[in-house]
Amino acid sequence: MLDDGRLVDGRLVDGRLVDGRDDILDIAREQVLGRAEGLSEEQAVRCLRLPGDRLEELLTLAHEVRLRWCGPEVEVEGIVSLKTGGCPEDCHFCSQSGVFDSPVRAAWLDIPALVEAARGTAASGATEFCIVAAVRGPDERLMAQVREGVAAITAEVEINVSCSLGILTPEQARELADLGVHRYNHNLETARSHFPAVVSTHTWQERVDTLRLVREVGMEVCCGGIIGLGETLEQRAELAAQLAELAPEEVPLNFLNPRPGTPFAEVPVLEPAEALATAATFRLVLPRAILRYAGGREVTLGELASKGLTGGVNAVIVGNYLTTLGRPATDDLAMLADLKMPIKALTRAL
Repeated sequence: MLDDGRLVDGRLVDGRLVDGRDDILDIAREQVLGRAEGLSEEQAVRCLRLPGDRLEELLTLAHEVRLRWCGPEVEVEGIVSLKTGGCPEDCHFCSQSGVFDSPVRAAWLDIPALVEAARGTAASGATEFCIVAAVRGPDERLMAQVREGVAAITAEVEINVSCSLGILTPEQARELADLGVHRYNHNLETARSHFPAVVSTHTWQERVDTLRLVREVGMEVCCGGIIGLGETLEQRAELAAQLAELAPEEVPLNFLNPRPGTPFAEVPVLEPAEALATAATFRLVLPRAILRYAGGREVTLGELASKGLTGGVNAVIVGNYLTTLGRPATDDLAMLADLKMPIKALTRAL
């Protein structure tokens, strides 16, 4: 018994039974596995607070939920930066910000290189190729590049094209949809309550407004965040619940990889067990979403990455990220083969 009267192995923790009818995993098994009804914010906090000796149980349940409501397939995606660095925003985790003294400098990718990157991504077995730009939102130069790039890729490569270009106007959102962009990524990054500690040059609401535009024009919504930005467990649960309200088709789950020259350069890397518990909890909040391993998994999880794929995750970004190295695509494909997880076949968006 702890000094405050809580029984740990006697199974009463924070006023709730851990092995009786009030066990959060029993609740999740009936609610999420049985009915595809995601956990609430308060329920997600309880999952995140589970003791370490219950991590395997949490991961197993998350995997069962993923298999029941998403199936066994894993969606593979590649990303490339059309415009790198020089961003005017001050996202404290990002080395592409022009506000900080980071080593990344502004650069543009030409269209032939963009098409070649898409071709290489398709050759890896990926079904999704995301064009990313480090901007607040696209100006006419960037939109012209995207028009040309999407047309060239569509003409030459069998792959779905998605974009991540920052904050959109209604006209830009409609144009991207008309171009055939399959999915649009714009991450919340963190919970609304924590957002001012992470970004000051735009608001959480501006991100939500863009995501609503994306939905209105018929593109799929891709929206996730970064875990390990100094948020509390309660704020992680808050982020998961806020994502559930948006009902995104895809949720990229990033883990902070502290970058030199940024305000978060000295923030400690998340512990692997904490990262895995977070991924599993997000699955229980978002039972039908594509939950994608994204940036930072290599430094956070290392060889434990496969445990996330048997703990709720059902998609991966292969190859390198925007300014950091990932794993070779061949390594991730071999990992999926070892786990006997089929790669999702291409279904072209109409």
